[in-house]
Amino acid sequence: MPMLKKKFTSTLGHIRISDLGLAVKIPEGDSIRGRVGTVGYMAPEVLNNQRYTLSPDYWGLGCLIYEMIAGQSPFRGRKEKVKREEVDRRVLEMEEVYSHKFSEEAKSICKMLLSKDVKQRLGCQDGAAEVKSHPFFKSMNFKRLQAGMLEPPFVPDPRAVYCKDVLDIEQFSTVKGVNLDQTDDDFYSKFSTGSVSIPWQNEMIETECFKELNVFGPNGTISPDLNKNYPPEPPKKGLLHRIFKRQHQNNSKSSPNSKTNLNHHINSNHVSSNSTGSS
Repeated sequence: MPMLKKKFTSTLGHIRISDLGLAVKIPEGDSIRGRVGTVGYMAPEVLNNQRYTLSPDYWGLGCLIYEMIAGQSPFRGRKEKVKREEVDRRVLEMEEVYSHKFSEEAKSICKMLLSKDVKQRLGCQDGAAEVKSHPFFKSMNFKRLQAGMLEPPFVPDPRAVYCKDVLDIEQFSTVKGVNLDQTDDDFYSKFSTGSVSIPWQNEMIETECFKELNVFGPNGTISPDLNKNYPPEPPKKGLLHRIFKRQHQNNSKSSPNSKTNLNHHINSNHVSSNSTGSS
């Protein structure tokens, strides 16, 4: 089931997978094709529009391990302004760089998971068991991990907000003039917000992955559908409207003839009456 979208930490510090909007269940023996994912995390076979099964998942795991150690994605530096095409080129052509932060085991598993050749990539031959047997996980008890019995290295504060304050994002938000008082603080403090790191949010913003969703009018004005003073578009006319309109047109066309026939009938009766009276 490739293309798992987001990972979160629960209140106990364990990983939870969410947002399965791009997940696909692949029957055994089948493969799929499609370019979906986040810039810098899509595997080479995805970028090349080749058919694949679970190989992009193992590539994504390599990206995740690399970023958790290095503090940045394998093919894009922190706060680096780079176009999508350039990031794709790096994924296809360049090798990732490893700093002193990587142990030999960490470097080994990242290089094996980030192999551009699917046949050589860790996990693509013998599945997850092949990944679990790597020396990087030599001290990991996966059964206890799956049961949630291992103590996580970090437990998020359920009352903490791991993101930018609403006032800090005013510079690139269309929402202006936000003022929070003590009542607002008390209200929002009751929400369990989870843990979303500020560096991760910054990276998502810098990659412009939401650019296609941010539609504005001329000179940066808000789009018409968000402007309350802008007259709404007329609703689409359905089948019933067309039927009644056609019936009304038919009635309108027949009205003059009916009126003429009525006048002719009245005049005829009037002439007949006069003739009878004169005789």
